[in-house]
Amino acid sequence: MTWLNLIVLAVVQGITEFLPISSSAHLILVPCVADWPDQGLDMDIAMHVGTLGAVVLYFWRDIWKMILGLWAAARMRKSPGGRMALHIVVATIPVVVAGILAKDMVATAGRSILVMGWSTLGFGLLLFVADRIGLTVRRIEHMTMPDAVAIGIAQAIALIPGTSRSGITMTAARFLGYERGEAARFSMLMSIPTIVAAGTLAGLDIYHANQPLLTTAALYSAGLSFVTALIAIAVLMHWLKNASFAPFAFYRVILGGALLAAAYGFIPGFDRCLG
Repeated sequence: MTWLNLIVLAVVQGITEFLPISSSAHLILVPCVADWPDQGLDMDIAMHVGTLGAVVLYFWRDIWKMILGLWAAARMRKSPGGRMALHIVVATIPVVVAGILAKDMVATAGRSILVMGWSTLGFGLLLFVADRIGLTVRRIEHMTMPDAVAIGIAQAIALIPGTSRSGITMTAARFLGYERGEAARFSMLMSIPTIVAAGTLAGLDIYHANQPLLTTAALYSAGLSFVTALIAIAVLMHWLKNASFAPFAFYRVILGGALLAAAYGFIPGFDRCLG
């Protein structure tokens, strides 16, 4: 791959990872549309490490609160931070289980434009509905264990490319009545163990395949993803203070419609993407 390829993909990953528009779909589509070679698993891991660093830096106060909460829990003391950490752990379990069971299926059939088109469109409409009818009265501090389980199950569905992990978890949180900013905040905190788990499994695959884990290209990709993800998180959190998820839902409907038009042959030149 050329440096231009890596720069574009790293920026795309950083921007789309935490916006409710599906980073996996964009990372699959960009090389396909541009007719570039696949960036490879090591680059995917590097870019996800970069976005992981961004969310950890942005939400360091919440993370520190959870660390202190876990320390208090070890001493049999309850705390808001400990409760938040427990909810994050519970919400992560469904995607870990689903990832193990459906890994091969997602890696093959799930990467087609047809699948991405329907999931991008369908879950984009669902995000719009949830944002329109969902109340805005609850914060993370009000979360219950059933809420964490429900949002966790939603996250597991995001293994289907085009669904958007952040999008569907924010959708679930909005249906449950959480404020827009709080829905985004919990979704991003949930991403930390999810990215760590996915990156660890992918890293083990690379290790067992005797492939290089650390290259100059990977370091640059991680750095670019970190910077762009940090900017994207800050912009999204600021946007949600006074606005809705509607623009993201509209973007998904337009993108999903275009993907379906390509998948059904109305837009020529996408034969190589229809696997």
